Amino acid sequence: MKAIDLREHRIPVKVFSELARGGGGAPAVGRLSAAQYSKHVLLVRGVMETARASGHAEAAAARRAYDLLATVQRRHPGAVDTVLRHSSVGAWARRTIRMLHAGDTRAAPGQLSALAAAAAIHSRTACDVDVPAVEGVVTLPSLGQAVLSPAVSWATVECAAEGAEVTADRTVVRVPGDPRLDAPGWRGLRSLSAEAGGIPLRLVVDDLDPYRMPETANIGGRLGGAEIERWQSTLRAAWDLLVRHHRTVAEEVSTAITVLTPLVAPPRGLASSSSRETFGCVALSAPPDASSLAVTLTHETQHAKLSALLDLVPLTLPDDGARHYAPWRDDPRPVPGLLQGAYAFLGVTGFWRRQRALESGETALRASAEFFRWREASRLVTGTLLGSGRLTPAGESFAAGMARRLDDWALESVPARARALGRERADEHRARWLERNG
Repeated sequence: MKAIDLREHRIPVKVFSELARGGGGAPAVGRLSAAQYSKHVLLVRGVMETARASGHAEAAAARRAYDLLATVQRRHPGAVDTVLRHSSVGAWARRTIRMLHAGDTRAAPGQLSALAAAAAIHSRTACDVDVPAVEGVVTLPSLGQAVLSPAVSWATVECAAEGAEVTADRTVVRVPGDPRLDAPGWRGLRSLSAEAGGIPLRLVVDDLDPYRMPETANIGGRLGGAEIERWQSTLRAAWDLLVRHHRTVAEEVSTAITVLTPLVAPPRGLASSSSRETFGCVALSAPPDASSLAVTLTHETQHAKLSALLDLVPLTLPDDGARHYAPWRDDPRPVPGLLQGAYAFLGVTGFWRRQRALESGETALRASAEFFRWREASRLVTGTLLGSGRLTPAGESFAAGMARRLDDWALESVPARARALGRERADEHRARWLERNG
């Protein structure tokens, strides 16, 4: 691939301080996103080089794919960017390199061919690419899947200016002109979009890629058309809420988050998660309402920010085996997990701090109770972090910044009923945790 500016990514002190206090805005998130793109570029090259060094049977295919990506990039850099930025690419590349180093026979560096084919389709570059199939399914990151015979292990993607086809054993799957649409043998990645206050948001719904959210037990399946419409409607309302009343958060979300992955719904409430391996992806169950989706996007964007920052600045020391109470988890957590949770709920606290000023009646009571509960919980855990002795000097500075923001918010009054309700919920959680963990 052509020379890309892979200079060392640094976070200025001012930006670091803004991030520590839970903010940063789009400029800070843009820096983190740029670093993540550089990481994906290096990981993809690492797949090619590690496959060659290990003598893997698919090393030659990986090399040809890498060269094709370079060819496409020279004329259509945006097409390659779209593919390499797709969140599952980082997880696949990182795990493939690890498996290659370990001699794991499941390593599939030939999947690099699918990245090249996806870039060729985006750019309408004429070429033929042999790509791997898993039980007859070809996954093209950022685009979708072609479903062939289960016995097929390799297929050919034929790209041309007028379109693309995936062929194997006389079976032909035509990729639609708009790959987001389904067609015979083709399952496209749909998208959701919203715009408010001049800030657009476009999210790919990845409910197909095997690497879309690794090691997630409650990963969801393919969404139906009616479900996609419900998600779209809820997203529009949530985005209007975020832009109108939480604009800085909205700007961060639009800069960081590009993919949504469905999860199986829990018995009650909403489930969500993110992974350090899949920057830009939020996994969540069907959001019941706009407010739930808005606070979930706030929460998971905080995780994305911190995960990206940790690739640049170590904040914690190696795990010493100690485990601690986290008011949002049922299990004891190590220091890195505490830091992730406290930072996410710092963002949640800020959301409810702003939101409670907009509500009235019982809704205002709930918002104030949420503000009080998560303010206290985040400060408790931040104190645990500062006293743990397991933070680096940068980590100490970061946690101190979190503490200062929470201490400022602790000066804000909360109605007695809301305080009582927040304490009741916190006490219930603590009692359940102690019963479970001792």
